[in-house]
Amino acid sequence: MFRSLFACLVLAAVAATASAQELVFAVTEGVTYQATPKEIRDKFAPIADVIAKATGRHVRVVLVPAYDDLRAGCAKQEFDLAFVHPAHVSLAEIKSGRYKPVAWTAGFTDYTVALLMEPSQPLKSIDDLKGRTLVTPDPDSITAAMVRAMLRVAKLPTIEAPPKAATTPQDPGTVRVIATRYQDAVPFYIENGFAQVGATAAKSVIKAWTDKGGKILVQSRPVPIKQFIASSKMPAEEQAKIREALIGMVQNKPGRDALEIVGYKGFVAPEAQVESASIAWLGL
Repeated sequence: MFRSLFACLVLAAVAATASAQELVFAVTEGVTYQATPKEIRDKFAPIADVIAKATGRHVRVVLVPAYDDLRAGCAKQEFDLAFVHPAHVSLAEIKSGRYKPVAWTAGFTDYTVALLMEPSQPLKSIDDLKGRTLVTPDPDSITAAMVRAMLRVAKLPTIEAPPKAATTPQDPGTVRVIATRYQDAVPFYIENGFAQVGATAAKSVIKAWTDKGGKILVQSRPVPIKQFIASSKMPAEEQAKIREALIGMVQNKPGRDALEIVGYKGFVAPEAQVESASIAWLGL
């Protein structure tokens, strides 16, 4: 009986130690791009391996597709580390002090939104949006958040409406904002007269639009997206180890091979001043 009790206590202690050593790594990709959970998990497996080697801890990858689920988990600091596409979510966590910036994704440090329009449109500036309809991707996307910042800075009154309201009479003093789910659906709304202007930050969509003669009314200021953030409960030394490992991936073949799988050029150190300016501009 004593041996059985002792064995149970040992197993419990081992399990507790293993749990304490586990690092929970949340991944939240954008809601306006189409990718399956398996594709996302496979994509981030090499990154999880890099983090595991840097920390000596088992890394458990948790996919968190819904932004509100990410917010809820971050509010309780359930994630030790998170890779967050929607910058308005990660920057809000940084502002709160619950999370600290670890690294940015190279090639995504100057994410900008373009407002697309047909070449026949007479619009010359963002002020000309009054009385028009603007379509954005998902309302909780970073793209839509940036559009709201653009309109707020321009002091343009807005009204959010369902897509079907786009054909109804409109107040000439306001900008009607409607939304679709995916970035590549934005041109459809412009081409079919549901909106006069469409917002997207997808380079492929912008290129396809301009290649066929479409115009860009205006572009937003840049914001860094796809950020690694770490819980403030994680020791600063461990955060530094993760940052160093991520940034150093481009300097060795295994790291470059992993980057090829994940599809990114590499990772860079965050810039506090840029983050502070972005937090202010987005109104977080």
